[in-house]
Amino acid sequence: MPEKIETLARLIRAERARGARPVSRLGYFCAPFRPAEGPYSDRVIKVYRALPDRDAGLLEQLATAHAAYVALLRDAGVPLPETEFRLVPLDGGRAPVIVQEALPPESMMRPQIRAATPEQAVALMEAAGQVIARFWHAVREHPGRVGFHPSIRNFAVRDGEAVFFDTFPPLIGYSREEMGRLLLVFSDKRLMRLVGPLLRARVTAIQDEWYSPAETLVGLVGSACRLRPSEVQRFLDWGRDFAGREMAPWQDEIRQGLATPPRLPREWTALRRLLGLEGEPNL
Repeated sequence: MPEKIETLARLIRAERARGARPVSRLGYFCAPFRPAEGPYSDRVIKVYRALPDRDAGLLEQLATAHAAYVALLRDAGVPLPETEFRLVPLDGGRAPVIVQEALPPESMMRPQIRAATPEQAVALMEAAGQVIARFWHAVREHPGRVGFHPSIRNFAVRDGEAVFFDTFPPLIGYSREEMGRLLLVFSDKRLMRLVGPLLRARVTAIQDEWYSPAETLVGLVGSACRLRPSEVQRFLDWGRDFAGREMAPWQDEIRQGLATPPRLPREWTALRRLLGLEGEPNL
């Protein structure tokens, strides 16, 4: 076993033994933690569900897809913290582990939106919107199926620039059905893995927004409206204006989606309630 992988495995086991406090409790795939000391103290560690040897092919495909997705994001001009993917021996199998440069807690977009003045909140939306537009324009000619999940909880904003940090699952190279399977296989909620197959169509539908340029922007605006109900009209106006300025190829669909305050997809709302998930930053 390479020394770096062995060190990481020991760290994860030690953190589990001492009951490390997660830096986020979003909880669909994992509960990330940041070591208090040692060589990874400046990193956030995201440990996903380990799979047995019989799923080696799925894990290798995942590693390849993650490398391709990080490269795609960087090529598209999406600001991304330093991010590494490892397959680490854990729990009788191998677990996908992402080691990512830690971002300052105060830079998370969600709490900033909540605390900002109306004008500052719109500036935060503009920063995130610029990243969304940049990504979709960059991949318009991409031959494969690629997606993006730029929700407010997946952004930090520093010095006016939005930084995206959610690379799992890697939204590249998977069919709709294959991505639906990943959503089930890597959920860290046993209830989800038990009930999910009975609701396969609904689980699979969760991803649809991530593969639609219009829906990613509409989803961002919808999140802001729910966080700041008093500023709904301001956010809707910004979104419609931004569509015309920066996302012209999709502006009609975006403006249609912003005719009224966007609501969460029923599939996602139902699953979050079932699993008791919290809407905190997905670090």
